[in-house]
Amino acid sequence: MPSSKNASLPRNRLLRRTITRLLFTVPTLSLTGCSDSDELGCIPYDAYTADVPTYDSLPDGGMPTNANCMSLCLQKYPESHSCVVYQIPTTFGDGGQGESSYTHCYFPVPAGCRYGSDGRKPEGLQASRVEGRCPLGTLFAHMAWMEAASVPAFLRLADELKAYGAPGVLIHAARRSAGEEVRHARAVGALARRHGASVPEVEIAPFSSRSLEAMVLENATEGCVRETYGAVLAGWQARMAQDEQVREEFGRIAEDELRHAELAWAVDAWAAERLTPAERQRVLDARHKALHELERLVEQEEPEAVLIQQAGLPPRDSALHLLRGLQIMVA
Repeated sequence: MPSSKNASLPRNRLLRRTITRLLFTVPTLSLTGCSDSDELGCIPYDAYTADVPTYDSLPDGGMPTNANCMSLCLQKYPESHSCVVYQIPTTFGDGGQGESSYTHCYFPVPAGCRYGSDGRKPEGLQASRVEGRCPLGTLFAHMAWMEAASVPAFLRLADELKAYGAPGVLIHAARRSAGEEVRHARAVGALARRHGASVPEVEIAPFSSRSLEAMVLENATEGCVRETYGAVLAGWQARMAQDEQVREEFGRIAEDELRHAELAWAVDAWAAERLTPAERQRVLDARHKALHELERLVEQEEPEAVLIQQAGLPPRDSALHLLRGLQIMVA
């Protein structure tokens, strides 16, 4: 891998071949079951329980345990109803050995609508409700909000890569990705405003330091799975949207998102050499879990016809074909 911080990441040929094959071989399926109504953006998914890991300490600075972790979860996710703390052997940045803990917070997610991929969602992102007069405005406002939330996620990744001695090319790529997400948020925000919707403010709980494994686990879920799927979706929208402006914007966004996915896999490969076999297995398990969870959510939604036609979202069956086609990457 190039050592210069200004060098570009080498292209991930398997990733690019896989995405190109999917975009040009997955059929555009019928819109059976879609409504022409402009009042709803999708058929809602069912309510479910979210399982979100956090590596933060307790509000008083102490380490969480199963007896007191609710104070941490309620601070980060006020709707939390239970929690579990896991202790894992850890190699710290200075080479020392020890244990670190992470907490899984469980909270209910009400029935609602998802739009596309969640992208690189940062830890501690506070939920926000997107309001729009029509599904197109709501869709683009949600997308712009997630693009904006990805900016601090990439900046944090860049800082952590530097702290753990990663090659300059990875650090530079993470910072570049943050700048690209700023442009994406502006471009998609303009599409939202064009359709009468406003983009809510991004609110994120303060970040705290975490182990290399914790960073890589988040990268596995948010980068290797969600951003890779997001790159596929952006490429699909660039080809399929009937709205010319959407095709143009997502044509530019798709190439950026592909580089973001390449960054995620490059970080994964670099970190794998520094993790123990048990840590590498947990990262692999996290990727599989994220893929299965994303598949479960995609199975439950069917975009309205206006979103498929004008915004280029894939119908549910096409989306499942695209997602399942990425399994070769995640395995």
